[in-house]
Amino acid sequence: MTLKEKVEQALDSIRLHLQADGGNVELIDITEDGIAKVKLTGACGTCPMSQMTLQHGVTNAIKQAVPEIKEVQAVN
Repeated sequence: MTLKEKVEQALDSIRLHLQADGGNVELIDITEDGIAKVKLTGACGTCPMSQMTLQHGVTNAIKQAVPEIKEVQAVN
């Protein structure tokens, strides 16, 4: 399984929760130095709680499942 597939699988584990609130998350890129770039979409893209969602939901899910990822960054 590739690094990208592992990250996608981790995102799938939280995607249902995001979709229940009208949002979603999209993997944009993984850099060579282990940074996953993601984009919160739908309601998550404009929600005032999006930073908390990114830090506590998305980042935790990715880092637990894919320890090779050093950082998760949101992109617009």
